[in-house]
Amino acid sequence: MNKYFPIIAAIGAVLLLIGAIVQITRLPWAPYIYIIGAVLFATIQIIDRYNGQNIAIQRLKNIQIIGDILLVVTGIIMLLRPYNEWIVCLTIAAFLELYTAFRIPQEEEKEKKRP
Repeated sequence: MNKYFPIIAAIGAVLLLIGAIVQITRLPWAPYIYIIGAVLFATIQIIDRYNGQNIAIQRLKNIQIIGDILLVVTGIIMLLRPYNEWIVCLTIAAFLELYTAFRIPQEEEKEKKRP
C-alpha cells in the first residue's frame, strides 16, 4: 500500500462530509465538492485490493466496493435531482462502509490467529 493512500482517503472523507453538509444548504457547488471527495475515497478503497485466500474478507471487500460505487452515485443524484433523494443512497452507502469498516479488521485478526 502506498504511503500516501491514507492521506488521500482522509482528504476524500473530509470532502465527502463537507459536500454532504453544504448540500443541505443547497449551495450550487456542494455536489462538486462531494463528488471529488467520493471519487478520491472510492478510488483508494478500490485500489487497496485483498489478495489473500479468506473468502469472508473477499466478500467484505466486494461489499465495500458496492458502498464506494453508491457514494459516487449519491453525488450524481445530488447533481441531477433537485430534492433530497440523495439522502437514501448516502444512507445505504454509509451503512455498507460502516459495516465493512468494522468487519474487515475482525476477519483479518481471525486470520492472523489461525495456525
